[in-house]
Amino acid sequence: MMLRYALQTVRDRKAGFLGAFVALLCAAALITACGTLLETGLRGRIATERYAATPVVVSADQNVHQTTVKEKKGKTKTKHKAKPVAERAWLPASALETVRAVPGVERAVPELTFQAVPVLGAPADPARPSYGHAWTSAVLTPFTLAEGRAPQGGDEVVVDRTLATRAGLAAGARLTVQATGEPKTYIVSGIARTAHGDLRRQTSLFFSDTEAERLAARTGQVTAIGVLPRPRTDAGRLAGQVREALAATPQGATAQVAAGDDRGPVEFLDAAGARVKLVSMGGAMGGTSLLVAVLVVVGTFALSVQQRHRELALLRAIAATPKQLRRMIGREALLVGLAAGLAGSLAGLPLAAWLHGRFVTSGVVPATLERTAGIFPMFAAVAASLLGAWAAARITGRRIARIRPAEALAEAAVERPRPSWIRTLAGLLLLAGGAVLVVVLGSLRTEPAATPVTFLAVVVLAGAVSLLGPLLVRLATALLAGPLRLAGPGGRLATANLRGNATRMASAVTPLTLLIGMTCTVLFVTPTLGDAARAQAREGARAQWVVTAQGPGVSPATAERIRRTPGVTAATEIVHTSVRVGLTKYAAQGVTPAGLTRTWDPRVTRGNLDGFGENSAAVSELAADQLGLKPGSPLKLTLGDGTPVTLTVSAVYGRGLGFGDLTLPHALVAAHVDNPLAGNVLVATEPSVGRERLAAPGLAVLSAAQADAARAERQAAGAEINLLAMGLVLAFTAIAVVNTLAMSTAERFREFAMLRLAGAKRRQVLRMLRTEALAVLLIGAVLGSGISLAVLTAFSVGMTGAAAPAVLPLVYGVVVGAAGLLALAATALPGRAALRLRPVDVATSRS
Repeated sequence: MMLRYALQTVRDRKAGFLGAFVALLCAAALITACGTLLETGLRGRIATERYAATPVVVSADQNVHQTTVKEKKGKTKTKHKAKPVAERAWLPASALETVRAVPGVERAVPELTFQAVPVLGAPADPARPSYGHAWTSAVLTPFTLAEGRAPQGGDEVVVDRTLATRAGLAAGARLTVQATGEPKTYIVSGIARTAHGDLRRQTSLFFSDTEAERLAARTGQVTAIGVLPRPRTDAGRLAGQVREALAATPQGATAQVAAGDDRGPVEFLDAAGARVKLVSMGGAMGGTSLLVAVLVVVGTFALSVQQRHRELALLRAIAATPKQLRRMIGREALLVGLAAGLAGSLAGLPLAAWLHGRFVTSGVVPATLERTAGIFPMFAAVAASLLGAWAAARITGRRIARIRPAEALAEAAVERPRPSWIRTLAGLLLLAGGAVLVVVLGSLRTEPAATPVTFLAVVVLAGAVSLLGPLLVRLATALLAGPLRLAGPGGRLATANLRGNATRMASAVTPLTLLIGMTCTVLFVTPTLGDAARAQAREGARAQWVVTAQGPGVSPATAERIRRTPGVTAATEIVHTSVRVGLTKYAAQGVTPAGLTRTWDPRVTRGNLDGFGENSAAVSELAADQLGLKPGSPLKLTLGDGTPVTLTVSAVYGRGLGFGDLTLPHALVAAHVDNPLAGNVLVATEPSVGRERLAAPGLAVLSAAQADAARAERQAAGAEINLLAMGLVLAFTAIAVVNTLAMSTAERFREFAMLRLAGAKRRQVLRMLRTEALAVLLIGAVLGSGISLAVLTAFSVGMTGAAAPAVLPLVYGVVVGAAGLLALAATALPGRAALRLRPVDVATSRS
């Protein structure tokens, strides 16, 4: 019977359930989109291009490994962990003979892959990196000559057809290429093509074997080994045999053997690394989205059930048992949840495609990592919708189903003077939990650890506002009573409504608080960290000029020319990378030691930089505290390409945000990165030296102020990515604001009619609604701003050591203004619609 009644209720009260349906649909779409990103990170396909004709590929291990053994209660537990390195790891060339000796191998081809950028008039496309190879490895794709001949000397190059078409090249043309050293002009000896079409994700240039070895600058090493099997040889079985043969040799013990779809990650290392980033990002977004969805859905159902108190009270009065009422409410919720979950999961697929495309466009995820559109996120979204709707309805309908019929009828007519003690206690517990998270956040000093806690703290504190909302609204109404009276009759009516319907008003305050708090946190968390980093970089810059290249970097010869320019007192080349100490990742920079203290001041707190040399390292205070280091301590780390080294700490410095956690010798870092060219050169000069003396074709000479502005632009780009990642959550919250306010206003048509019959004019009722909306906005803005300020202050203390959150007044004003427009529109439009009805018809209609 209750199922039949639930179906009838949903059918007859479509408008009443519309708000819950919209909230659940948006939640399901959000969960599907985040789940698709997570699944893409776990199972996304990375299709190979370069090794399309190579069934088996041997490469170096791209991970750092750590094994821990623990003894507990007489049992030995062994844990093995691995983390990827930042650069390409190279394989000993001696492994080639081992692979060639395996039965079933017809040919083993050594592969060299290195940076080789054509110097053209137009800037390079970051989505199509350009790589150089030896011509003997062209068979791995395979590339064949469309015209011309293979490169035969150190001054010849073969280019692929895409580059030839784009640059207008033909056999005999000249092309300048910058690889890992000085730019060099080559004669195009041929144009290459592939049988299956041009490569979409990269540009290929082929050199003679000797020239390729020189440009790669990796003597005795290869990028990979392509294995071409004999006819009728199974690739999977051959891969296993190659793996066994390499495992028995010292030089190949850690080699990785890939076949099938596993070849793609060997070719596109950035895509393989993006998998980890996407799993982390999708998990964080999905977790935050789920918490926000729970908060919004519970609030929406609470308002929906509150609007039906009269109906539910009458059911109790005609002998409906609490069990029957709970069952009916639960089944109504399941019906709405099923419909919303199915629709939302379908809507989430194009949303996921759009979000993945935006991530690719912004460079967060490479295009080589293909999006996976599986059914698991859709199932999870439908299940979450069903569970969330059922739980929210049961929780919000718990009291009306439990109390006596007479009390139910009384509460349907007049709101309770205070919320239940269980709700208040739960709100206080959430408030305490949020306070604990804020305190913990103030002690976190790394961004990966602090970021998820930041957004979790906002959601938890907003949850506390949701539960304590009626009390907060009454308190705020007492404070606002005086100013509201100045608005005339509309203000007095608004005050009475705020005081007498605090629970209903609290349901509107909660999404506004969450929207303003979350938006401010998302917008200001990156500037808080970025401004501190920029301040440290400005304060630590002693160089008058910063030289950067318009191409891949500043070559060593160019840096030496700058160093020998009259009036130049020091020039410091800087190359950036990341290294691992154990499994922990640290940002690092390589610097040339000569004249270092004349161009750079990291604010040394212990030790000094006077003896900084080939085996030295300087570390930030954060890294020193985490690793227990001091001047003279040995520092064991793994460089970007997986090479382990041990250095001696010479100094500890305080400006780690501005200059990274580790500073290493330039020569050491440059020998173990994919791009050894300097990202920039810090140049200290005499006062008389101007920009024109340092200028040269292909270089940009920036003053200290211009370099700071360039850092600000990169910071803004990072903020945009952060906003993009959390944009769906913010959009969902904005929809929840409109949805809740519209629901709250639309169901008051009887109240408006009674006011009209009592003599209130239409404009007076509208003024009352606007006053209520502005009061709700003010309460939400104060609470949301307070939550965001507390969280951002704690974030700033932990990350920068100072309570100095970066709040941009103009941006903050836009956020509050946009929230205000949403609130006024969501109140005015349904209010005007309700006022179109004749008051007499409404008053005499059946309830």
